[in-house]
Amino acid sequence: MSAVESSPVTPANPLFVPSPLPFGLPAFGDITPEHCREALLAGMSEQRAEVASIVGADVPPGFENTVVALERSGRLLARAWSVFGNLTSSVSSPRLREIEREIAPLAAAHSDALRLDPALFGRIADVHAQRHELGLDEESVRLVERYHLDFLLSGAQLDDAGRGRLTELNQELSGLTTTFGQNVQLAMEAAAVHVDDVAELDGLGAEEVAAARTAAADRGLEGWLLPLLLPTRQPVLTKLRNRDLRRRVHEASVNRAASGEHDNGPVALRIATLRAERARLLGFDTHADVVLADQTARTTEAVDAMLASMVPASVANAEAEAAVLAEYAARDGVELAPWDWSFYSEQVRAERYSVDTAALRPWFELDRVLVDGVFHAAELLYGFRFTLRPDLAGYHPEVRVWEVTDADGTALGLYLGDYFAREGKRGGAWMNSFVTQSRLLGTSPVVVNNLNVSRPPDGQPALLTLDEVDTLFHEFGHALHGLSSSVTYPRFAGTSVPRDFVEFPSQVNEMWAMWPEVLSHYARHVDTGEPLRAEVVAAVDAARLWGEGFATLEYLAATLLDQAWHRVTPDASITDPAEFERAALEKAGVASDLVPPRYRTTYFNHVFAGGYSAGYYSYIWSEVLDADTVEWFKENGGLSRANGDAFRQKLLAVGGSVDPLAAFRAVRGRDADPAPLLRRRGLAPA
Repeated sequence: MSAVESSPVTPANPLFVPSPLPFGLPAFGDITPEHCREALLAGMSEQRAEVASIVGADVPPGFENTVVALERSGRLLARAWSVFGNLTSSVSSPRLREIEREIAPLAAAHSDALRLDPALFGRIADVHAQRHELGLDEESVRLVERYHLDFLLSGAQLDDAGRGRLTELNQELSGLTTTFGQNVQLAMEAAAVHVDDVAELDGLGAEEVAAARTAAADRGLEGWLLPLLLPTRQPVLTKLRNRDLRRRVHEASVNRAASGEHDNGPVALRIATLRAERARLLGFDTHADVVLADQTARTTEAVDAMLASMVPASVANAEAEAAVLAEYAARDGVELAPWDWSFYSEQVRAERYSVDTAALRPWFELDRVLVDGVFHAAELLYGFRFTLRPDLAGYHPEVRVWEVTDADGTALGLYLGDYFAREGKRGGAWMNSFVTQSRLLGTSPVVVNNLNVSRPPDGQPALLTLDEVDTLFHEFGHALHGLSSSVTYPRFAGTSVPRDFVEFPSQVNEMWAMWPEVLSHYARHVDTGEPLRAEVVAAVDAARLWGEGFATLEYLAATLLDQAWHRVTPDASITDPAEFERAALEKAGVASDLVPPRYRTTYFNHVFAGGYSAGYYSYIWSEVLDADTVEWFKENGGLSRANGDAFRQKLLAVGGSVDPLAAFRAVRGRDADPAPLLRRRGLAPA
């Protein structure tokens, strides 16, 4: 008897029933890793029993007894996953990682047991065949169609041998992706750059030096520690005057998880090969084709055309920027190297545009940006109000909880904020849900944002870079997507939309970071209260196009690398992942010694451990929609409740319950125009 079949959950487990706390907020203080393990195992067992009842029903398959029953199933498992998945990302520990390794293949087998059940698929197919004759509303019809497609893409029509092999592939892939993600986290922590002499930190502000001291002390080290963030480019490189330290930071960044105990090269290769075999088994040429079948882009040809259209101008812009930076480097008697790019680029901003972005940090104190900027914009647009709930606890002492109410005082849900980097937390920034909204289940949203801002010493304010301000607004856009949800079925709640659409609302929300009436509300000096002067804001706006060559090229390089890995065939003779990466970038025309990909293979967590495999193009695909929507806001008066309500009701609220491009057209009145994006990125004349 397997662990899944033999592990009932005990009533004393806090995950046994929905949390009694407001909005179902998990009682984190009572939940242990063992509770998560028990609930995950029991949740899989419970859902299999629920599905067995659906399949064994002695009545003909119908919408309620099959599709809705399936939608209601697995509630214990969903509660457990929402907690466990967040804990492994935000407060990981050796025990949580051990449980993750144990559960991953069991979860893959559980998913396959459901999706590859021919009797269950037969009932869904019967409902699908008669969906238009059942008198269902549009959301219910779409639910039937989504389940039918989900099962088809999961291999439901395979024969017994095919289902057996697919199960083997999925279980091995589950273990490998878990290993990849854990390797990235552990390798990133191990690659943090230790500094013995404070003089090497010349260029960093006092609070940044203090944060580096705190980071070292947190690990029991003397001196100072510069932790790495997930992307290749590290923010400290804009300020460090010590060139050798810049080199050390850059090399630590690009060589993460590329050798030694946490080498992800062989792991990535095995993942790509197994995904290719799975695609062939499902009747597709490549893994990318499988992914695109369920995205708004639809085909690899559409993705290729969009990316190819941007490569020449991006390369030309980056080369023009490099020529300027080489002149600046020559003043110091050095030849421009990758670790110099950010440093001299900051000098260009300062000299050409009178902008020193690093010097702006005192105007971007975290809490002020959050409350007087992010929350303020949400109130102006949507009428949302945020009330701090100190009586409610998160999963870590640094996590804060806010209750969210609508303009009329109606309670909407909870928002959790976890903003600081720490050991055990994966890099990057993200939004997750603990509870999703659903009229069927009577639930309201509980969402969390994670960032990786350097934690200041006790008693000192947390100051953000301009990029971190944008990131906070971006991730809050995802949170708004979850908080605004108004659907019947949990399958469609909030951000449950195609991967190449999910970034669109969050990228739109970035617009408000620099919107005059929002910026003036939060951008005040942390010590003096002085507002950010209008001429500085104008200079920042003027400097926006500087660096777009680099930014677009590093993004395209990562995107095209993702596509290359997920176009391989099962019999591809790849022996050296690093050489494959080099050749793929050369073939795509984006190889550059000075501009490495935003993520190299061995720490490309998005595509080898996250949900973005063959889908990293989604950011720029969504940005086409975003840039055109920004134009719509501007054409219609900008930051107003009328515009906010239209965007919320027609797009944010509907989640995945309608075709996403139809939701876009409902707001914009037409299909997207790529011209605004090309102008924004300097790829077409303004």
